[in-house]
Amino acid sequence: MKRRYLSIAAGCGLVASLGSISFSCVSIGEGSGSVISTALIAKDCWNGGFDLDPDFFVADPFRNTMQLRIQRGSDFLEVSDSLVVLIDDTEAVRAMLGQDIPVTLPLGVSPPGIAEGSICSDLACTSPVHVALYLLDSCHAQNIVLYGTGGTIRFDELFSGDLNEADAAEKLIDAQFDITVGDPRNISLEGRSLGELSDTSDLSGRFRFYFQRGQPAQPFP
Repeated sequence: MKRRYLSIAAGCGLVASLGSISFSCVSIGEGSGSVISTALIAKDCWNGGFDLDPDFFVADPFRNTMQLRIQRGSDFLEVSDSLVVLIDDTEAVRAMLGQDIPVTLPLGVSPPGIAEGSICSDLACTSPVHVALYLLDSCHAQNIVLYGTGGTIRFDELFSGDLNEADAAEKLIDAQFDITVGDPRNISLEGRSLGELSDTSDLSGRFRFYFQRGQPAQPFP
């Protein structure tokens, strides 16, 4: 009999690192937020207004990095619509609370067939924060992921990253963003538009939740 894995109320799930997916279970998923676009473009899937309407929130710290997942529903990432925020340097971002931080592609991003550095050179991608919009529910047949290529995010509060943090104030995550997202595979490799991405979209929103540790998901027959 095929075994199914249930994400229980503790809020376990899959968290993306903008290039890989890992299993994590660190937050019960409660919070508030919005992720909205008035004209979202996703090739062969979506062209119009979009509202993620999130109701599940996860923070996954590892050493001095952190992944945040703002999602509709508590299912696995691979079958959900989610906004994933990757923080390369938690301490650096906590030192910039209240400031607008540029959002860029992760350093070295290169879709198949495109030379590394064509999209994200050393000078262009030095931000400690990266964002991706996963449309793996709405666009499950097309496997759409749109990456943040510009704009800013501002953290007014950010979890310390300590899994055993006792101070409630240090567990709060509160941020807002106004970014541009697009598919890196749509980069122009010739002509006057060399290096530019087509079919980008504006995406804005906010999220606020407290980090809370959960329990591992359990296998069920």
